[in-house]
Amino acid sequence: MTHRCIHWFRKGLRLHDNPALVAALKECKELYPVFILDPHLLDKTRVGLNRWRFLVGALTDLDQSLQKLNSRLFVVRGKPEDVFPQLFTKWKITKLTYEFDTEPYSVSRDKKVSALAKEHNVEVVYKVSHTLYDIDRIIEENNGKAPLTYNRMQTVVKTLGPPKRPIPAPSMEDVKGLETLQSEDGVNHYSIPTLDELGHDTSELGEEPFPGGEQEALRRLEEKMKNTGWVCGFEKPQTSPNSLSPSTTVLSPYVTFGCLSARTFWWRLTEVYKGKKHSAPPVSLHGQLLWREFFYTASVGIPNFNKMEGNPVCTQVDWDANDDSLAAWREARTGFPFIDAIMTQLRREGWIHHLARHAVACFLTRGDLWISWEEGQKVFEELLLDGDWALNAGNWQWLSASTFFHQFFRVYSPVAFGKKTDKNGDYIKKYLPILKKFPAQYVYEPWKAPHSVQQAAGCIVGKDYPRPIVEHEVNSKKNIQRMKLAYAKRSGKSDESPNKKQGAKRKAPSVVDMLKKKGKKLC
Repeated sequence: MTHRCIHWFRKGLRLHDNPALVAALKECKELYPVFILDPHLLDKTRVGLNRWRFLVGALTDLDQSLQKLNSRLFVVRGKPEDVFPQLFTKWKITKLTYEFDTEPYSVSRDKKVSALAKEHNVEVVYKVSHTLYDIDRIIEENNGKAPLTYNRMQTVVKTLGPPKRPIPAPSMEDVKGLETLQSEDGVNHYSIPTLDELGHDTSELGEEPFPGGEQEALRRLEEKMKNTGWVCGFEKPQTSPNSLSPSTTVLSPYVTFGCLSARTFWWRLTEVYKGKKHSAPPVSLHGQLLWREFFYTASVGIPNFNKMEGNPVCTQVDWDANDDSLAAWREARTGFPFIDAIMTQLRREGWIHHLARHAVACFLTRGDLWISWEEGQKVFEELLLDGDWALNAGNWQWLSASTFFHQFFRVYSPVAFGKKTDKNGDYIKKYLPILKKFPAQYVYEPWKAPHSVQQAAGCIVGKDYPRPIVEHEVNSKKNIQRMKLAYAKRSGKSDESPNKKQGAKRKAPSVVDMLKKKGKKLC
């Protein structure tokens, strides 16, 4: 039988290592590569301008790659459950393929679409390729539960063996004799939208440090892999949160959108490591991919993973609701230059270093403002290019000491932490130019500068730059006691204290553990 097939691109915005796309090509006479602009995605409170720009770039790149195979990308507007019945009928579709997605919304959406496909006698084929492993297989291997420590995760995946090897992108030989609609009707109705068409104000967009797309992803991967010494010696805790250019790979946005296959990344690293001394998980680059897998597995195995309530592994905390403080944090108006510089970089570029994320997350939650990690999660989801649902929820729980990490008494200082790797405050001066004339001794704490120094710097604190919205030394101590109380309440409901539960931080080293081991203090 020869099929008329839709391959539904969602996150796997690439041709390489795309087994679902390869499945679409089998016994296929007409191929329709489709991307759907789902209203769920169009919500501007959930997806910021930088992420949209990255997505449009990735779609444009994908379309160009498909055109080289005498095909094209069809971008369709509407809810998948409304769109597919029309496409099934219009194009006389007999097969639908896609990459499996573990997010709750995606699982629910795919269930609806599969039911509709069955009604239209359309065969559905999906493949696992967004993660290193089949997540359900990891949970099955761990007695039906998600591993709650990194060490346990490593043990489980060791029994599964290395991830599957990536498969090559389709070639002209693979699409020989294949037809794709190329009419004017198709061009007009299924084109890639511009940011203006999507209703975005692009006047505030700066340069694009991380352009979207598979070709850019593969170029950046190879560029990083050429530096074998850096790759082999990579230890994530030893990278800088406030260097003027990224001190990590910044391949995470490309893996998040599926422009770069995680398996391709893994096996390319394996090639570089071969025969050489190299760092190991959890701090190595292989280790970072396993962290991703860890949070994906947790997100599948733990109910209500992106919420505090109804989440069985999350400590229930009486967070404050303070809209003014939340807005000050989100809009880089806290009065702490290190925090505000990080939040400015996030809004401007869509990316910040993982330790910078640690600093602002701790500040918002248990460190200073005592605001729920769910609020921070929303902001990161909107602004981060690599705002992955599972990793975002997992890391916010970690940094708020709600889940996975339980040493709540270790708090990042919004002043001292940044000074360790940037004594002169060059990072602050780059993202907060209002402070660029402050002497290094005051740039992290401009409110301590004498009035004459503030005048000379052209920035009066309280007028040109805000005063600190909290006293860190006071709030952090108070919040440690509040967190201690939350933990006591939790242990009162159970025979086990948080540190005895699976997921106790004593069993799995965290970044802060490693920093401490290296002799670096957090505050």
